[in-house]
Amino acid sequence: MASIAKRPDGRWRARYRDAAGKEHSKHFDRKTDAQRWLDEVTAAIVTGQYVDPRSGRITFREYAERWRATQVHRLTTQDYIEGNLRRNAYPVLGDKPLSSIRPSEVQGWVKGMTDRLAPSTVGVVHGVVSGIFRAAVRDRLIVANPCDGTRLPKATPSRVEPLPVETVYALADAVPARYRALVILAAGSGMRQGECLGLTVDRLDFLRRVVHVDRQLVTVTGRPSFLTAPKTAASVRTIPLPQVVLDALAAHLCAFPPLGDGFVFVTDARNPIRRTAFGDVWRAAVKAAGAPAGTGFHELRHFCQLVDQARRERQDRASATRSCLGVRDARYLLPLVAGQ
Repeated sequence: MASIAKRPDGRWRARYRDAAGKEHSKHFDRKTDAQRWLDEVTAAIVTGQYVDPRSGRITFREYAERWRATQVHRLTTQDYIEGNLRRNAYPVLGDKPLSSIRPSEVQGWVKGMTDRLAPSTVGVVHGVVSGIFRAAVRDRLIVANPCDGTRLPKATPSRVEPLPVETVYALADAVPARYRALVILAAGSGMRQGECLGLTVDRLDFLRRVVHVDRQLVTVTGRPSFLTAPKTAASVRTIPLPQVVLDALAAHLCAFPPLGDGFVFVTDARNPIRRTAFGDVWRAAVKAAGAPAGTGFHELRHFCQLVDQARRERQDRASATRSCLGVRDARYLLPLVAGQ
């Protein structure tokens, strides 16, 4: 039910009741404006787009925490989102009612982040916040997503420059002895950091010269590190290991025998290695080895990809040479084409 009535002060009061029976009213100087407002509300109710004006009074922080509690995310993703909201979104948007946040405020918030964060990080944080606002729209708390149309900083594509072999060995020599094989394993197998840190001796097969990857060690805030499934289903795999990696692992296991939990790599206190703690060790090694500033552990994975690509190219050249020479077995040609 909706109505318009003239007030004693000469203004017009438009009233309506929503589906829940709540009465809403608004005052106007002109009757035509009051009627237009009622028509818009009525159209929104009929089309299913009606939003209770009082619903958006909940703060962004309160709604975002409700949203986080309902998301089906991996623990590492949960931790990542919580940290980004706490550090980058809540200080600016957290205490504002959802319905009060305007696109211009979101644009200003993004501009503030651009001054201290990388463009890719700004995009990730904005994407999380936009997802929260989209959920609020679906929940009929706000009419529109204020993140729509935000101008984001453009990330400059950077070419991945794999580390030279000499730098990889320098990094292996720069870390403490108990981590040397860890560096060589990552560079020779392409395993991710969590997969390397979560490696247990039962996943190593020296006879078949392979490592079985089916889990990773995860570090999240406020709890001990634990083993969980790899990043994706495709991450479950068996990787052949080159001799240099097998030798390094064998020497490591002799010098640092695993305990009952079977972890190949542990700290001096014989505990699983937390990613955050190893970060300090790695940064010191990067500096000592003279590697480029900002070199991450993931660069070892890129190095492995480069080596594997070079190996495949040598095999392809050997196959082409075999066809030209009419040779059945191209293996003895590999040393020849490797120097081309």
